[in-house]
Amino acid sequence: MSAFAKSFYGQWRVRSGVAPFLREDRDSPPERLLQAIWQHQRLHRDQLKTLDGRRIRLLHPGFANAEGGPDFRDALVQIGDAAPRAGDVEVDIRVTGWHAHGHDRNPAFQNVILHVIWEGEMRRESSTSMPPATLALREFLDAPLGELSLWLEREPVTPLPERLRGKCSAPLGGLSPAQLTDLLREAAHVRLQAKAARFQARARHVGWEQALWEGLFCALGYKHNVWPMLCLAETRLRWAREANSPLAIQARLLGISGLLPAELARATADGNRYLRRVWDGWWRERDEFEDCLLPRNLWRFHGLRPANHPQRRLALAAHWLFADNLAARLERWCAAAIPDQALLDSLLEMVQVPRDDFWSWHWTFRSARLKKAQPLLGAARVTDLAVNVFLPWLWTRAGEGRNEKLQREIERRYFAWPPAEDNAVLRLARQRLLGGAPRGILGGAFAQQGLMQIVRDFCDHSNAVCDNCQFPELVRKFASRREAQ
Repeated sequence: MSAFAKSFYGQWRVRSGVAPFLREDRDSPPERLLQAIWQHQRLHRDQLKTLDGRRIRLLHPGFANAEGGPDFRDALVQIGDAAPRAGDVEVDIRVTGWHAHGHDRNPAFQNVILHVIWEGEMRRESSTSMPPATLALREFLDAPLGELSLWLEREPVTPLPERLRGKCSAPLGGLSPAQLTDLLREAAHVRLQAKAARFQARARHVGWEQALWEGLFCALGYKHNVWPMLCLAETRLRWAREANSPLAIQARLLGISGLLPAELARATADGNRYLRRVWDGWWRERDEFEDCLLPRNLWRFHGLRPANHPQRRLALAAHWLFADNLAARLERWCAAAIPDQALLDSLLEMVQVPRDDFWSWHWTFRSARLKKAQPLLGAARVTDLAVNVFLPWLWTRAGEGRNEKLQREIERRYFAWPPAEDNAVLRLARQRLLGGAPRGILGGAFAQQGLMQIVRDFCDHSNAVCDNCQFPELVRKFASRREAQ
């Protein structure tokens, strides 16, 4: 039995129905599971077709909508040979739900461009009130329904009200520091396995290295640009081949992404020189990649720090891709003997790239030249990549190879990793769950991961006053069990 299955937290998830195991012969899965499958795109994305046989190219699945109206807003979808179209996505069990739920009479649903259902057939009657396309998910799942249910049934689909302290705050406050650490450790292990399972499922279809690149690009996209980054990564085997320099890959990435400006009216001299070099390479190859070009309006820039602009992140990825040995270097790093206090620095040194003639001195095309060159990757971002991509990928690959010793070492590094930067989820969780405790109470990255997993499993599925939340009682039972040991 796995450590997850033995853990108190993990056993509770299975017993309580947080992750029920659905059968393939069941009439239909619950709508919440379909929403989670859609949100996390647990699908063979390159095979999607509408009920009437048109190819679907999904550029963005949309953002989960917590208010009235369609389930997902601002999706970007290309149907057949038509141009990509922005709009909303509604998820129902059956195609008849569109009329049964009154969507055809609700003005809030007028911008729905894709109706996502579990299964069904093309309706013969023509109705102008129906969305322009319908997708049945059943035949496109990337894993068995039961496996998807186990990890996705309780994924968050709606955001939570802010500035409310949860009912679990009191029982959590009664835990000793050691007990709180143990609870967060178990929740963090659940989170590690969930991330690892996604890599494992994807690797079944595209291979381990491609799964790594897709996870890495998603992480470089941050929360607003995950999907355009994933679209780029899914075509990596085409645009990463036969490049003679990082600049050549940068040209392809910037060109395909739609982030390559046609002109720089306010650009610096450095920016114009670099742009000309990029265009010299891109104009010769543009026609070859025409079928995978992304529209610029797919990207979101609001609230981004300059250093996190997708143009600069793509420049970083180009260096990794040109070196073409990232997976091998990760495996060597994993096999090396490294003390806990040197884990972060050793990984940063391993994934750092040479100074870039342009991007080490600029945040964007239009930004002025920096007085001092800045690395394309910093320690804070390396920690995010470690706990969300590198370590889960290495951990599940070691498990697939039945190398228990290596898997234990990777797990040890996961739990020894220093804390990441604070974020809005952690700040709210400390306020609601930990009584406004300071940031330092979460001593390592695993504690942050565990707290986020608890938020995902409980807070994201209750209301502002914690109605029907089982976590407070779980904490009390956890404390009693620890005291009895």
